[in-house]
Amino acid sequence: MEKAYEIVDGAINGVIWNIVPWFLLAAGVYFGLRTLFVQVRLLPDMFRAVAETPKGKDRQGRDLDAEYGGISAFKAFTISAASRVGTGNIAGVALAISIGGPGAVFWMWMIALIGGATAFVESTLAQLWKTKDPEGNYHGGPAFYMTRGLGWKPVAIIFSIFLAFTYGFVYNAIQTNSIVEAVGGSVNNDSNMMKGIVALVIAALTAAIIFGGVTRIASATQVIVPFMAGAYVIIGLVVVIVNINEVPGMIATIVGSALGLREVAGATVASAFMHGMRRGLFSNEAGMGSAPNAAATATVSHPVKQGLVQTLGVYFDTLLVCSITAFIVLLGPQVTYGKDDIQGAALTQAALADSVGAWGGHAVTFILFFLAFSSVIGNYYLAQANIEYLTKSKAVMTGFRVLVLGFVFFGAFGSLPLVWALGDTMAGSLAIINIIAIIPLGGVAIKLLKNFNEQRRQGVDPVFHRDMLPELKNVEHWDGSDPVTRRSVEDRVTLANND
Repeated sequence: MEKAYEIVDGAINGVIWNIVPWFLLAAGVYFGLRTLFVQVRLLPDMFRAVAETPKGKDRQGRDLDAEYGGISAFKAFTISAASRVGTGNIAGVALAISIGGPGAVFWMWMIALIGGATAFVESTLAQLWKTKDPEGNYHGGPAFYMTRGLGWKPVAIIFSIFLAFTYGFVYNAIQTNSIVEAVGGSVNNDSNMMKGIVALVIAALTAAIIFGGVTRIASATQVIVPFMAGAYVIIGLVVVIVNINEVPGMIATIVGSALGLREVAGATVASAFMHGMRRGLFSNEAGMGSAPNAAATATVSHPVKQGLVQTLGVYFDTLLVCSITAFIVLLGPQVTYGKDDIQGAALTQAALADSVGAWGGHAVTFILFFLAFSSVIGNYYLAQANIEYLTKSKAVMTGFRVLVLGFVFFGAFGSLPLVWALGDTMAGSLAIINIIAIIPLGGVAIKLLKNFNEQRRQGVDPVFHRDMLPELKNVEHWDGSDPVTRRSVEDRVTLANND
């Protein structure tokens, strides 16, 4: 296991992660400038968009939610949040701090703020080039905008294979691995029997949901994610309040370590930068091409609305939930930085128990179990969307689901450093392919944003029809055939005034 870890993390990730951070930063800055920093400027619209549901009647008296199809913006948000909010927030942040020092937290914040613009662009493009199946469900994502927007069918196929493998297999193994680590810490038992029992329970619960389709997935995630993430945030705030006198010093340590203003137990600026970027990308997935698969499933009146929703998802994940873990760890016992003592969920458990008592460690186990399980569900859906792009065969899908369950089970027995290193390899590869695709398509997202802003200035609820931008090719859905996009200007003024 140690030799495999050295090969993956040293030889492979050493190359990939010398490239990926600069791709992420360059793309984020580029899209931020092109959109006039939409990730900050339209923050109020993000909250409006995530809460939007079909409502009212059109001028002919028809219900606007009749034949609505798809799923709501909020459900699409929770599917993407399910893959974002999980192991990366609790175990991944602790891992980044234990290797890269407190400065890694600063760089996680930076990749979220800068990457918000990239998340906006990729999810807006996914909405534009989505398609609808006979059952009324929408599908889309990078494979679709690579094919329809750029004509890059071979690249789309490669991306879909990579994403299906990453989310169906590698990332789900990571989720199980972290659950087992947390449970083992709680019950003080890391035997293979304990790991097998926990893995079997997770696999059985996963099977019950993934064979039920996207509706069941959305229904599960919209309950699990907000409740468990909320509980975790509340516990984290208790820790902050209990240690309020130490908070200014903690913030100074985070910033100082990131910018080289102080040394912290040998952790270097380069290490903080690299591991902050890795864990930030793993957690919020901005630019990686995963969230757009969920964004495309939503029924909204304008593609920009899902771009805004997914940008909010990046902030929710990193600036809120990841920060809570960082505060818990840094306000806890002194951490030994460096590769000799790599810790994930166990570090978060120990730090929380130090602040609030032994029950804190068990609380992390309970919350991590459900958040990581919801990530398994969300990861599966993102993988399924790409398998469906590659083939419509039900036999292939059934076989894929069985393999997913296998990786969920066997992830319990993997080495912690190795499974995370594999996750970094796949995340970096996906980010490179996706960013290469969305850079030339960025102008399309800018046009859609301009259209959205013009309607907002007119005081109407923005609606997009493909004849508004006739130069866009291969746009299947936005023809005004559903009640949401059939609204007249007068109807939209009424709805906007009622918001």
